[in-house]
Amino acid sequence: MTHIIAPNRTPSDCQPTDREIQQIQLDRLQRVRNELIKRNLDACVLFDPTHIRYATGSRNMQVYSARNPARYAFISAQGSVVMFEFGGCLHLAETLNTVDEVRPAKAISYYFCESFLGNVTAEWAAEIDELVIKSTGKKSKRIAIESATSAAAFELQKLGYQIFDAQEPLEQARCIKVPNELKMIRASLRATEEGVRIMESKIKPGISENELWSHLHQHVIATDGDYVETRLLSSGPRTNPWFQECSSRPIEAGDLVALDTDVVGKYGYYADFSRTFLCGDMPATAKQKELYKLAHEQVMTNIHLLQAGRSFKEYAERAWRIPDSYKRNRYFALVHGVGMTGEYPYVVHREDIDDKGYDGIFLPGMTICVESYIGHEDGGEGVKLEEQIYIGENHIELLSDYPFDERLMAP
Repeated sequence: MTHIIAPNRTPSDCQPTDREIQQIQLDRLQRVRNELIKRNLDACVLFDPTHIRYATGSRNMQVYSARNPARYAFISAQGSVVMFEFGGCLHLAETLNTVDEVRPAKAISYYFCESFLGNVTAEWAAEIDELVIKSTGKKSKRIAIESATSAAAFELQKLGYQIFDAQEPLEQARCIKVPNELKMIRASLRATEEGVRIMESKIKPGISENELWSHLHQHVIATDGDYVETRLLSSGPRTNPWFQECSSRPIEAGDLVALDTDVVGKYGYYADFSRTFLCGDMPATAKQKELYKLAHEQVMTNIHLLQAGRSFKEYAERAWRIPDSYKRNRYFALVHGVGMTGEYPYVVHREDIDDKGYDGIFLPGMTICVESYIGHEDGGEGVKLEEQIYIGENHIELLSDYPFDERLMAP
């Protein structure tokens, strides 16, 4: 049986020092470079704000940048890193130890350029070409890009480039945590857990789902987090099926209240755990306890099955077997990777793995979320639970540290 270490609450292990942050940023950048070198790629151009932050430590307008190609990072496999920052924001990246140069970005979007878009995109490609030549010392033509416009790729192709998807090397870089990276993850989790405690204390009959959810959002911002990525809080009959977004529904006494945090919190790291609570002072019903028992059993069983060296397919085959009447509404994944948001790997149920999944190996250094959703196919309420885990060489560590609802756990 897998050796499980309890959550680490030691202050020094839940808050990196400034020197550790500097080294974490350098180590993450090196992981990106190593993955580029493995694929014989000369450079990558990153537009995804999560990947930019992972590789450089640069944080700026994260949500805005996710939908506007207005800032990006050029990373040479063995040369310089150039941060192309949004106009007026160049000062934000000037002190980063991962960045060699900061330049103003060319916003390659119709929104910014209108009829000049073609010219601006050609200028963008020419500047990237200049950096590749400068970094490699030769006219090499293998580059990875992501989240850019199609015109950007076409312009690079005109210059003779082979274009590759940057998501693969970035996902592989992110999935193994560098030394002390867990301190950032724990810091994000501890802050989010405090936010959930505040939110749980506000669960009273009559409060709306939206108002309740807002208490977590407020705490995320107050603790230097970024945002909540989804709206996954629901109550009563809206807990089944899962994935019903937070609404204006007033929560009633006796309702189950289920949430998935999905918080991009401190240092840009995901705090991703799920809990289900009971509203009001009345005892839980037998059915509510049964749902909770099944969900808790699924999570605990599947946590104990995690171990370095186990294949995804073997894990799926050994995983807790969902009763037939709950299979149709099962959560889509057994486990998924987690770091700065969800990441590789993504492991689905035994029923789905041949058609929708892939095989691989759980490796030391991965951080994983173990999922459960239990909701009957005929309706009624549902229960969502999830824990965040670190996989070590010969152990796993429970990263999330939030109690289960005692009234729903009671026999």
